[in-house]
Amino acid sequence: MGWDGSLPQSGEPVGSVTPIPLRMKGGDPYIRALMRTISASESNDPRPYSLIYGGDRFEDFSQHPDRCVPIVAGPNLGDCTTAAGRYQFITSTWLEQAQTYHPNPSGLWRWRSYSFEPEYQDAVVYAWLSDPQAWGVDLAQLLRDGAIEEVLYILSPTWTSLGYGIETNSMSASLPYIYEEMLREELAIAGN
Repeated sequence: MGWDGSLPQSGEPVGSVTPIPLRMKGGDPYIRALMRTISASESNDPRPYSLIYGGDRFEDFSQHPDRCVPIVAGPNLGDCTTAAGRYQFITSTWLEQAQTYHPNPSGLWRWRSYSFEPEYQDAVVYAWLSDPQAWGVDLAQLLRDGAIEEVLYILSPTWTSLGYGIETNSMSASLPYIYEEMLREELAIAGN
């Protein structure tokens, strides 16, 4: 549904979603569409890769910016968050997932660092979402089976704006439709 409650027509943008393409090239169009859906809910912005929670920006992509910003609404009001980038990674989640999925870390063993450049934000999320061991289920297969709502439910503890948890937002109900729009675009790009 669009924000006004209407169902979008094929090819019509959903509500005020900014359909920013991914920086990474290639990959499964179903996972790519899911990534774009997550970012529509988490960082719906024309420049999502440099976004910090609250709307500020960072310029140094050499690592996660790790800025603690006070949370201004919701159940965590008054706490602070380090959420940043297209997927609003908090610092600890970025470091944990980058250790496993970052394709090009620099440094040695304990002194490794993980670039937060846009292509690496995409690469880490893509690899993480593509890993059935990480989620206990094959998300790509669920998406192929049309189970987008089940996938959003599985991911909602990680990305709370997806709904089904503590921070359902006004966009949450529209996410299955946003996913379908992103999937149409990604399938067209893939030539399917």
